[in-house]
Amino acid sequence: MITGASAGVGRAAAQQFARSGADVALLARNGDALDKARAEVESYGRRALAIPVDVSDADAVEGAAFAIESHLGPIDVWVNNAMVTVFSPVALLQADEVRRVTEVTYLGTVNGTLAALRRMLPRDRGVIVQVGSALAYRSIPLQAPYCGAKAAIRGFTDSLRTELLHAGSRVRVTMVQMPALNTPQFDWCRTRLSRKPQPVPPIFEPDVAARALVWASRHKRREVFVGASTLAAIWGNRIAAPLLDRYLARAAYDAQLADEPIEPDRPDNLWRTVPGDRGAYGRFSDRASNSSRELWLTTHRSLLLYVCAVGAGLACIAAARLSGR
Repeated sequence: MITGASAGVGRAAAQQFARSGADVALLARNGDALDKARAEVESYGRRALAIPVDVSDADAVEGAAFAIESHLGPIDVWVNNAMVTVFSPVALLQADEVRRVTEVTYLGTVNGTLAALRRMLPRDRGVIVQVGSALAYRSIPLQAPYCGAKAAIRGFTDSLRTELLHAGSRVRVTMVQMPALNTPQFDWCRTRLSRKPQPVPPIFEPDVAARALVWASRHKRREVFVGASTLAAIWGNRIAAPLLDRYLARAAYDAQLADEPIEPDRPDNLWRTVPGDRGAYGRFSDRASNSSRELWLTTHRSLLLYVCAVGAGLACIAAARLSGR
């Protein structure tokens, strides 16, 4: 079950789960794009169910969960991915905009998590995957509502994880912290900037995020970090937050602005979906990487430990032979 499945990371994740042999339920507001996403899942020979839903509506999410289990069976994996954002200095934000970003990005995750738990806890199995961000640890200028929502998701998830451990539950929750991604959101998010918004480089294709989500759903990891830039942001904030504040104050404004000016009649998806199907990818494919060394190291940790152990053993043997001479 994937929220925000009509575009971007959610769209790529739906395809990746289908490739791996899963039936997929898709939730988002854009019914036309959902139908295209459903057809993509079915093209891999898997069953799919598309339900237009605004995840900020808890009753609608609960109703969708009931419909999913009625049509496809028990939900094994629930991916909370839906989001909206506003690019704006804090001083220019409107209260209803902040509330809307919070309701979709944070409370949408809460609503999805609660609906999943109502089904998974009695069965004592299932995985909840929260789509996080480096911004859950290190906020940047011009996206305060989104940064706040992602940080709130991390706090909520940490509390839930400890409660599941306390109860001895086999239901598992994990959070995948994402880097900058080449998704369509930069073409339809609300913005008060004079130029088009863009992700802060380095940029990764949504397929990288999708592979991380599938892997996280099948391996016991507390968190999965995608991209060296994600780790750099997290550790930089832990080690030298004041210095990072000053660096972002100088560099993070222009880094989020493309050269193209904003069209005066540009629609946004804050309150209602933008018509049409944008698919999984944004306009930055010429600058986006389809691989992540950090993700590879994460997903091959056992192999790396084995290689290190063999290397240490060989070193010990060599040292023993030298000492015996």
